[in-house]
Amino acid sequence: MTNSNRFTLAMRCLVAATLVAAMPSAQSQERDEPKTTVSGDVKSGKTKALEAGAKLLQSKAPMRGFDIYLVGFHPMKAHPEMQMEAHHYCHQVNEDFAQCVLFDGNTAKANMNGMEYIISEKLFGTLPEGEREYWHPHNGEILSGQLVAPGIPKVAEKSLMKKKMNSYGKTWHVWNTGMEGHAGDKLPLGGAELAWSFNRDGEALPGMVEKRDRALGIDSKQARGERADLTPLAKPQSGVDDLKGKFGRPTEEIPGVVDSKAGATPR
Repeated sequence: MTNSNRFTLAMRCLVAATLVAAMPSAQSQERDEPKTTVSGDVKSGKTKALEAGAKLLQSKAPMRGFDIYLVGFHPMKAHPEMQMEAHHYCHQVNEDFAQCVLFDGNTAKANMNGMEYIISEKLFGTLPEGEREYWHPHNGEILSGQLVAPGIPKVAEKSLMKKKMNSYGKTWHVWNTGMEGHAGDKLPLGGAELAWSFNRDGEALPGMVEKRDRALGIDSKQARGERADLTPLAKPQSGVDDLKGKFGRPTEEIPGVVDSKAGATPR
């Protein structure tokens, strides 16, 4: 190995070590407990023994790679006042496609309550018109500071958000584990709900974002300011106006967040 190669390797190791040192421990991130207690009896000794054996002997290959943690908010498209905080654990399958499992918290007690698929602008362009009504735009979530990736350095979080600009998500919630202002169900009941995104200031229920920020020790308003330079990257997106005027309170536009039907360039 040449001296130049040794120097390059050493620098890479130093950068990696710096990033790891800058990250809070996994335990420090686990603050958001689920709001719903599931019906059912406490695990028996036999069940715990079976779990221990499975942990040692069985492969968990499909779960490998679910290492991106995002927290955002979803209104239900058919019922916009039904809104929930969503903890995403995602696997980036390739440059254009990610798949996420959704939970109502970030501790070991969290309940799985949905799933989301995330695709790039390029893949969205390949969808037939009828399919596009299921995919919500992400620019509003990113530029407002509502979508966050807790526990990683800010420079890494911003790079991640930049990669997700102009992307889309298809989200189904299959269990009401506690909508904001509404008690959760003890079990998954009823049909799946198609979730959407917030695309204007004032659409989220008052206090919901602030409560999430306090629980996770973050500041979405600060994140918004730090992402302002991503605004020129925003392109008009499909679905921005799908819930316009359906929240029953005044809202304001987020700079750069425009429906593709409204014009060719962001306002």
